[in-house]
Amino acid sequence: MRIKKVLASVMAACLSVQLLSACGKEETRISDKIHVGVTYYNQSDTFLNQLLDSFREQLKALDQEDLETTVTIRDAAGSQRTQNDQVKELIDAGCNVLCVNLVDRADPSEIIDLARENDVPIIFFNREPVAEDLLQWERLYYVGAHAEQSGVMQGELAAEAVLSDETTDRNGDGKIQYVVLEGEAGHQDAIIRTENAVDTLKNSGVELEKLSYQIANWNRAQAQNRMEQLIGQYQDQIELVLANNDDMALGAIDAYKKTDYTESSLPLFLGIDGTDVGLQAVLSSEMWGTVYNDEEGQAEAMAKLAVAVISGEGMEDLSFENEKYIYLPYSRITRDNVEDFL
Repeated sequence: MRIKKVLASVMAACLSVQLLSACGKEETRISDKIHVGVTYYNQSDTFLNQLLDSFREQLKALDQEDLETTVTIRDAAGSQRTQNDQVKELIDAGCNVLCVNLVDRADPSEIIDLARENDVPIIFFNREPVAEDLLQWERLYYVGAHAEQSGVMQGELAAEAVLSDETTDRNGDGKIQYVVLEGEAGHQDAIIRTENAVDTLKNSGVELEKLSYQIANWNRAQAQNRMEQLIGQYQDQIELVLANNDDMALGAIDAYKKTDYTESSLPLFLGIDGTDVGLQAVLSSEMWGTVYNDEEGQAEAMAKLAVAVISGEGMEDLSFENEKYIYLPYSRITRDNVEDFL
């Protein structure tokens, strides 16, 4: 009997040591290591690739002697189901904070449920979830920019271009014939950008005639294809091309390069995002202007927020709206100031 009691005491002591050891490891994992799991809607998006490159750099810059950061990035390839599976895999792999660029901004429930069950905070970025979804849990955040501002600025740039050069109205009918290349059917940012750009143009005194709206899914090749169709349909009637992002504006320019149009007969092209290739197009005067989406500012905010939600330090240094949102402002870019952004 006495031997059994001694053995039981020894086993209990060993179990206590193991539990303490495990807790110690868990404490170290949480406080000293930031494992960031990232999933984004499609790797073909130029702006997001630049943002994530900057995010890696910003996160690495936050490394300290007592803090180690790692990042794992996954491409959802336009599938919400794939993205849901990726979130589970990232959590299972030990990621203790997630950065999610939603495929479908209206369908984050499964992702949120997975994160909440495992107590892993989420930083949504670039594609803003519906407000009600962000209220489902206190550890959900968003980093991005106000889509309305980008549309207004694009409209202002277009109005300045039209009003400063009467030759923009090539047929002299007192109206600007325009087409829009929209990012995605039903996508909030695409709709808001388009509506505000057009409304701002009208409010600036520019009379418009819409020739066509085409969906090109933020993609340069798709935009080129849509623009080739429009050129075939409208010939030289198009005087202005408003694109929801730089890639689509560049796709439209590519379409014209395949034709024998002279420079004087080309429409004005305007984009949004201020990607590296977009800025180069403004510098070379192929694109009249773009609206800079502050990728570096957003990447820095994401990195600092990721560290803060795990370490518990630095939240007070971040500028929140309604305790959940961090918005970075857009900037207008023309050839006059493009070199400041290159």
